[in-house]
Amino acid sequence: MNRLLILGVVLLAVVITAASALFTVHQTQQVLITQFGQPIRVIRDPGLHVKVPFIQAVIAFDRRLLDFEAPGEEVILADQRRLIVDSFTRFRVTDPLLFYQTAGAAESGIRGRLSSIVSSSLRRVLGSEPLLAVLSNDRLRVMNEIRRQVNEEARRFGIEVADVRIRRADLPQENTQAILSRMQSERERVAREARAEGAEGAARIRAAADRDRTVLLAEAQASADILRGQGEQEATRIFADAFQRDPGFFQFYRTMQAYREVFGEGSESRLLLTPDSDFFRYLREAPTVAR
Repeated sequence: MNRLLILGVVLLAVVITAASALFTVHQTQQVLITQFGQPIRVIRDPGLHVKVPFIQAVIAFDRRLLDFEAPGEEVILADQRRLIVDSFTRFRVTDPLLFYQTAGAAESGIRGRLSSIVSSSLRRVLGSEPLLAVLSNDRLRVMNEIRRQVNEEARRFGIEVADVRIRRADLPQENTQAILSRMQSERERVAREARAEGAEGAARIRAAADRDRTVLLAEAQASADILRGQGEQEATRIFADAFQRDPGFFQFYRTMQAYREVFGEGSESRLLLTPDSDFFRYLREAPTVAR
């Protein structure tokens, strides 16, 4: 019975010792072995590994990309504009030993330092850039410069910064209204200039049209006067020719025209003549119609 108890105790001790000596490294992890708080070695190969039981400890670090979201902060740009900037950073632990020595065993230890590094780089880089660079295609260049600076400072903590991005860049509320008012004033100025240019163009077109109209009317009037003169000349020639051929008939024809104009329907002419006036000669000489 005593032998069985001793054997059981020995087996239990062996199991406990083996459990303390053996450990597994996952493919997403890298491990730092410490002995009495002092780092001994780094293991990056996944699989089953051995350490000194009860003396050495295993500290695992994630080897994948980790995310860090910095709180929003106000940044003054080169043109003295103010922006509220929210950023996020993606990093990985590349040197577990240096990370342990500078930031501690937990990943949370690096976040406070990383927040300070990112904030300093954002203020330094954005402080030398105008608002247009942050809102245009130059934003990629600005972000690359921020990432480069953050990465240089983060290396002393055993981490590598893969990317730094500005997630949101907003104007402060008091500046937003001022900028909107300025934009509205600028749009109104452009609209006034466009209306003034349109009115000027309309006046120029209207003046040109009036000038062309005056010229056309003058040319038409001149042509009409010429045609009228030519017509009157031709009529005078025809009358003169008719008069030369038969003066008596011509005089009779003109007198009949005068009778029609004076005595015709609708005529309101008033003549004051004596009965023996030459105007009534053809009426006096007309034969009497027998009844």
